[in-house]
Amino acid sequence: MKTMKICVLKGGVSEEREVSLRSGSAVAGALKDLGHEVSEVDVDCTEFSGFEGADAVFIALHGTYGEDGGVQRYLASKGVAFTGCGEDASRKAFDKEITKELFVRAGVPTPRYQVLRSPAPCTLPLPVVVKPAKQGSSVGVSRVHTAGDWEAAVAEALRHDDCAIAETMVVGRELTVGILGDRTLPVVEIRPVGGFYDFAHKYTAGGSEYFCPAELSDSVTAAVQEAALAAHRALGCEVYSRVDVLIDGEGKPSVLEVNTIPGMTATSLLPKAAKAEGMEFGPLCERIVELSVAARGGATR
Repeated sequence: MKTMKICVLKGGVSEEREVSLRSGSAVAGALKDLGHEVSEVDVDCTEFSGFEGADAVFIALHGTYGEDGGVQRYLASKGVAFTGCGEDASRKAFDKEITKELFVRAGVPTPRYQVLRSPAPCTLPLPVVVKPAKQGSSVGVSRVHTAGDWEAAVAEALRHDDCAIAETMVVGRELTVGILGDRTLPVVEIRPVGGFYDFAHKYTAGGSEYFCPAELSDSVTAAVQEAALAAHRALGCEVYSRVDVLIDGEGKPSVLEVNTIPGMTATSLLPKAAKAEGMEFGPLCERIVELSVAARGGATR
């Protein structure tokens, strides 16, 4: 790829700001090492500057005004080429209620669910997982094993958003699948060290173990990757994403959600998957830029 002027957006206004700062700094450093002219903008409001004159903007903003379509709409209005999904796919993927509807419509395997906009009785068999409809990084997520846990879990989810989703809990192995362009990357298995894969287990050193490629049979690997790609396409995603999948004891996949701006440090899960097939972190960042500029009608060669 030719040398480009690339502006990396990091930080943001969501509860995932600290994670985003790490992603953005890692991406900027990797692109600089490859010879690109890189600037960084710490986004702290919804209308910002600093990207003028860039050939492309690399969005490393997680959560609200990163993955929900807001920053994509803003950059599109400025005529700037930016990485990843456009406004529409970002909005759909960030809203778990919309995501679930589109999964069901497209036949993507996904756990049964209940939508909650206020405290209400559970209509699903326990155990269930309760989460805000529009948050990431497992913010506000609770597991409910008994009826006595339900009220507090719903209240916690609704504290972070005006809508919550309850899902039938799938007992099995936790996996994630990176999508780059029109193909799937090797499957990563996540094994939390005690508890479940919540915010602390994601971002605390030693909180989880990761295995890539996951030790799965060829048939289960194919089924998981097929489900992940179907989920990516059902939401109209472009360029790249990371799809979270659970498999039960029989190896049947259930898709939880699609992350349109996954973590992007050298040790994050999408880079782990890319590295497993020989793509280092810097070239991965370059490839995301290249595919994104091409998707927005430009060219990098």
